[in-house]
Amino acid sequence: MRYRRFGKTNLWLSVFSLGTMRYLECEGNAIATVQQAVAQGINHIETARGYGKSEEYLGVALSAGLDLPRSQLYITSKIPPTAEADTMRRHIDESLERLKVDYLDCLAIHGLNTWEHLNWVENGCVSAVQQAIADGQVRHFGFSTHGPLELIVKAIDTGLFEFVNLHYYYFFQRNAAAVELAAQKDLGVFIISPADKGGRLFSPPPKLQDLCAPLSPLALNYRFLLSDRRITTLSLGAANPSELSGPLSIADRDDPLTTEELKILAGLQTHQSATLGTDKCSQCYACLPCPENINIPEVLRLRNLAVAYDMTDYGQYRYRMFENAGHWFPGVKANRCTSCGECLPRCPENLDIPSLLNDTHQRLNGPSRRRLWE
Repeated sequence: MRYRRFGKTNLWLSVFSLGTMRYLECEGNAIATVQQAVAQGINHIETARGYGKSEEYLGVALSAGLDLPRSQLYITSKIPPTAEADTMRRHIDESLERLKVDYLDCLAIHGLNTWEHLNWVENGCVSAVQQAIADGQVRHFGFSTHGPLELIVKAIDTGLFEFVNLHYYYFFQRNAAAVELAAQKDLGVFIISPADKGGRLFSPPPKLQDLCAPLSPLALNYRFLLSDRRITTLSLGAANPSELSGPLSIADRDDPLTTEELKILAGLQTHQSATLGTDKCSQCYACLPCPENINIPEVLRLRNLAVAYDMTDYGQYRYRMFENAGHWFPGVKANRCTSCGECLPRCPENLDIPSLLNDTHQRLNGPSRRRLWE
């Protein structure tokens, strides 16, 4: 296991962190997963108020005893933004009680996804967090976000936070500027769900496997991230102890990308360009805003991946979240397009966006699914 400094928190975290959204089968499974993770070198565990019984199970696991003393085991919990400081204060107390700990090493605002959320933090709940820090209940403060790049940049620039949890992967590099700004401001960077949100890379299609050989697509994505020294740690959301072994087998591979790995990444780009041709969306975001609230770049990103790499399963998984996940995945489905044409003159690639939106809907639409903890 390798360890890196988590920005200005000055905590040294393992390059993989145990995320506890999926270990909820039963209390015993949660305990076994936590114990195995710590035994394999993980010293940072992330939970959340909104993850069902996650905090409660982690509290039991901590009480059961681990190979690390509490002073060397770092616990992060996440609490949604609130407009009222009293609500945040109560939520912090409840999380500490469920976890059976006296303090949180890190508290993150869970889902700072809208401008309203940022306003709530700045003018509402931040005072409760600051009081909790003064009282020794919380040691470091950050935020987790599924929001747009502009919002993430603004939140980093407030100076309120010491770390950020965000989406950034080989197949989604929109937040590169936020990663760079976080590094400049000395914020710790925690990457959310690189295996699942990063492309469901634990079950890749054969075409993608062939293009990434001799590496697996998941290993390649991990290497892309681990080779980036601006990034501190990657979330590993193991559902049970057996899911730890694969990712942790490369926990020591944080060296720069090799010539072979760079060649594979270049080959992926070449293949995508050749397959998509003049239908490739370069993700410039110039097409927005859409009057129908279609997240055009994200829809076409999913189309890019489905067409170029056969990542249809991942595309369907994400596309079906539109209209079903609120501010966690905003926007409506592509069939809402009215062919108004407002996006067309903005596109530097002259894409026939309405036709591509319709094609994406036909490829990726299906039964809606709810978020795991709703």
